[in-house]
Amino acid sequence: MSPLAFSLVAFLAFASLASTSEAYDPLDPNGNITIKWDIMQWTPDGYVAVVTMYNYQQYRHIQAPGWNLGWTWAKKEIIWSMVGAQATEQGDCSKFKGNIPHCCKKSPTVVDLVPGTPYNMQIANCCKGGVISSWVQDPANAVSSFQISAGLAGTSKKTVRAPKNFTLRAPGPGYTCGAAKDVSPSTFLTPDGRRKTHALKTWNISCTYSQFLAQKTPACCVSLSSFYNDTIVNCLTCSCGCQNNLTQPGSCVEPDSPYLASAVNDPSRSSYAPLVQCTSHMCPIRVHWHVKLNYKEYWRVKIAITNFNYHMNYTQWNLVIQHPNFDNLTQLFSFNYKSIAPYGDINDTAMLWGIKYYNDLLTEAGSYGNVQSEILFQKDPSFFTFAKGWAFPRRVYFNGDNCVMPPPDAYPWLPNSSPRSRFPSAIPVALLLAALTLLSIHV
Repeated sequence: MSPLAFSLVAFLAFASLASTSEAYDPLDPNGNITIKWDIMQWTPDGYVAVVTMYNYQQYRHIQAPGWNLGWTWAKKEIIWSMVGAQATEQGDCSKFKGNIPHCCKKSPTVVDLVPGTPYNMQIANCCKGGVISSWVQDPANAVSSFQISAGLAGTSKKTVRAPKNFTLRAPGPGYTCGAAKDVSPSTFLTPDGRRKTHALKTWNISCTYSQFLAQKTPACCVSLSSFYNDTIVNCLTCSCGCQNNLTQPGSCVEPDSPYLASAVNDPSRSSYAPLVQCTSHMCPIRVHWHVKLNYKEYWRVKIAITNFNYHMNYTQWNLVIQHPNFDNLTQLFSFNYKSIAPYGDINDTAMLWGIKYYNDLLTEAGSYGNVQSEILFQKDPSFFTFAKGWAFPRRVYFNGDNCVMPPPDAYPWLPNSSPRSRFPSAIPVALLLAALTLLSIHV
């Protein structure tokens, strides 16, 4: 099968898998964003609630420009005021005299406040510009909160109604939120840890991610190489789309194009849509795995991540790689590491991310748009081999998105195990047999 045909088959498989399994992620099967809506006190015409988003996903985070959360009120509620966040639109509040609500829309959309917000407009875990870290990468910043004062709402457990039709964009599509569920009221500890308080009422909303809903094509691809073979296995052609400037002008831009600056700053282009460098694979991100060195008891791998997207600086990026030798990881250079072990005792999946203030920012496409590191593995004689592509990863994720792998039959082969080398190796044997036959005839 040609690489192009394989990429088309892979894309169709990706689409069908995503559409049938929806948001299920085999490497993070329980990952989700849980929203807690805690009513803390009743007011004359409603309540004051603290809304908190917990990112329970191991490696998928929300990066700038951050989250926005929407819902539809069950009755005719309005928002009197907010702390730590704001509604993007006020709506029609013309029927109110004197006290004007913060938002009168039936379906408001709320965004986080930015860092540097005055202290009297902040609450705990707010004001990070909508950025939420993943649970493994930075659990202290995997939470975001705001306070909301709702009016024209119920004033007791019996009369209050939960909002419905929650939507979460982070910052683009991908998340699907379920209905609000009544759960046991949340418990809080006072700062001295000696007293517990409880919310008056709590609703939980669970939001799960689907890569297929986020984008119709993959977002990254993997290329491979090794010291024992001159072949460099590039990303599959059309891994993330194909160049087609006839029907889709401006789908990519050449790095030396005189129009590069104008294309990057084009106001008509969505800031969420990638503007990629023209390549055969058309992916915003390429991950390269190079089997670099072989020692007696160890072997070494180099990993390089290249950004081909002119529209995105990837903050707090991360990689998730599945390979059986992560059970014997000896040393990792210039990346952070955490085993996420999705299958219990089987330690074959690693999460890697950059060191803060050193390489945790993967800048936009260009000469600085790459990060790299090396990994030293210890060999386990019971299963270690370079044969049949064993030294290459089984699966690679970038920022939670599954990357397109080359087909296994394209992997760099050992010189003595390559299918192409088997036929030539039979020639000396045939010559030897012919010589022996001639020798016996003459004797």
